Amino acid sequence: MNNPLEFGARPIRVAATQAPVEIFDPPMCCPTGMCGPTIDPALLDVNEMILALKNEGIGVVRYQMTSHAQAFANNRAVLELVRTKQLAALPITVVNGTILQVGAYPTLEQVRAALNGGETGKAGQ
Repeated sequence: MNNPLEFGARPIRVAATQAPVEIFDPPMCCPTGMCGPTIDPALLDVNEMILALKNEGIGVVRYQMTSHAQAFANNRAVLELVRTKQLAALPITVVNGTILQVGAYPTLEQVRAALNGGETGKAGQ
């Protein structure tokens, strides 16, 4: 899903935090999910994306449902998605206060496009 989650014609806006990128993760065995005998390739990709964004000076905050339950509870849009879609809603990525992706991690290109005002890149379209 390249566009913000929409109900009707309006994107869902959420309360802004200090970090322009917030990731609401499903329950995992450790903060990054990169532990245990097998590692999910999607988690490797999201970890690389986070490192790239942080290297560019972009703030990224990652919340786990099990250890940051209050962050989920404080965000009405995220909480509503989890209530309606349950764990299938996770992960949820919020960029500049707008939900960018639900149920999967976005690519670095998608996050960069959202950070730049929602412009989508030409690659992969």
